[in-house]
Amino acid sequence: MNKWLVSVSILLAMAVGTAQAAGDAEAGKTKSAVCLACHGADGNSANAIWPKLAGQHPSYIKKQLLDFKGGVRKNDLMSPMATPLSEQDMDDLAAYFSSQEQAPGTAAADQVELGAKIYRAGNAATNVASCMACHGPTGMGNPGAKFPRISGQHAAYVEKMLKDFRSGDRSNDNAKMMRDVVARMTDQEIAAVAQYVQGLR
Repeated sequence: MNKWLVSVSILLAMAVGTAQAAGDAEAGKTKSAVCLACHGADGNSANAIWPKLAGQHPSYIKKQLLDFKGGVRKNDLMSPMATPLSEQDMDDLAAYFSSQEQAPGTAAADQVELGAKIYRAGNAATNVASCMACHGPTGMGNPGAKFPRISGQHAAYVEKMLKDFRSGDRSNDNAKMMRDVVARMTDQEIAAVAQYVQGLR
């Protein structure tokens, strides 16, 4: 069993290394000029409804761009931006934004207790799985599985995405994993988790 875990870890590390090597961060910086208005020069958006891209896994950034371009994920602003991008453009942009340092966030103190409970243990009474199971104890995600880094992400953006998954407005999650989890979450739980995530480091 231990040998199997080591082998899988090595393969995942190699896959992540390959994904990071595919893009040119300097080229991505040049190509990011059109992204700056919403996502900021360093990937730290000033508007909390737009996601921070700084420090995000390149594999996840590329997947989202591909999904916007292919119509799997729909957004009136992002879909037209992604349409003209080549895969190399996406690799370069992903390499640039992933190389930037994310500005940390702070959680609302009155939301931390419930947010931490749901994030770490879920809600057994309503069969809500813990967020930590996929996104890790510090919210750093899993690049090999294309599970995003959510630590430090804007609470407003996280809350909107969770509600979009719950309503079906967003449906580009693998095997309906996110939609199945949030289907049983209350608005209060979603808001608390979003605040907790914003303060994770």
